Amino acid sequence: MRGDEQCQEEMFSYRSLSQRVPLDHPLRRVRAMADEVMGSLETRFEGMYSRMGRPSVPPEQLLRALLLQMLYSVRSERMLVEQLEYNLLFRWFVGLGMNDRVWDATSFTKNRERLLSGEVAQVFFSAVVASARQLRMLSDEHFTVDGTLIEAWASEKSYQPKAGPRPPKGKGSGHGGSVLKSDTHESKTDPEARLYRKGMGMGYRLRHMAHVVSENEHGLVVATEVTTCSPAQERVAAVRMMRRLKQTMKPKIVAADKGYHEQDFVGAMRQMGVEAHVPRYRCKRPCLVDPALYEQPEYAVSQKKRKWVERFFAWLKTTANLSKTRHRGHRKLHWNFTLAAAAYNLVRMANLTAVS
Repeated sequence: MRGDEQCQEEMFSYRSLSQRVPLDHPLRRVRAMADEVMGSLETRFEGMYSRMGRPSVPPEQLLRALLLQMLYSVRSERMLVEQLEYNLLFRWFVGLGMNDRVWDATSFTKNRERLLSGEVAQVFFSAVVASARQLRMLSDEHFTVDGTLIEAWASEKSYQPKAGPRPPKGKGSGHGGSVLKSDTHESKTDPEARLYRKGMGMGYRLRHMAHVVSENEHGLVVATEVTTCSPAQERVAAVRMMRRLKQTMKPKIVAADKGYHEQDFVGAMRQMGVEAHVPRYRCKRPCLVDPALYEQPEYAVSQKKRKWVERFFAWLKTTANLSKTRHRGHRKLHWNFTLAAAAYNLVRMANLTAVS
């Protein structure tokens, strides 16, 4: 018998939002882990807001909404707010009731500086890493370091000559003090972006460089940083991240690609007591590590696990929509990049706990 379509809208619902979300939905595990981490940030949130005035949008809800934006590839904060209005799954994850009013999209903009000043993304990321350590998902000894390019939100036409005199010959930032174009030009839209190309056959674009350290047990990200595009800066950022990591872990091996086979990186790792697993050069350049390293099985394993970091970069640029930054400057990009690393870790941890 054919059923008749009922066009009259229902005024009441007798099922809660939690009942509408399937019990085996992966977002349930992600939210449970995120809520546990946010519970440790309660005192920091209290110090960020005044005890007087009108109640603000809860920072926990703002953070959950930003996590959703990355997990579901929502292009903008306005589109995110629009989906919060009618998407019941999103409402449940953020913590909004069925009839709660959704805040305006400008609330993200107005609260961003407060969240930046409080270093909420960095603390949230550190708490996620600590939670993974408690679940014994981290390797304390074997790590991988790598970097990727993120396109800046600026046009190449904004790359104009800097105000002031040109640096004298021999005082530039290039090899031997040579004057580079980055010494004489900068973007008027995003001054911290640099005109850079990934390879010889690729065009120049205004880009930033993002760096990570991942552990080799399950591929979780444990350290992040954002710098100006430069091969030297890539190695300097790697050394800084490994020194920070040395304070909480006991790294013994760090795997890297051929671009890290330089004296500044290998020497710094040797001083820290960390063995640098970098590929050998095929040309006549001298090898900076013990040649016997390439015959050890540990080297083959670390080079195989090194490719796991590319999974994070692929997720970052596709799912999290960070192939091109939505913000200007290293400070905001680092905040967004670190939050994306925390979101990736939460998804990875949720999948690992589901399997176990």
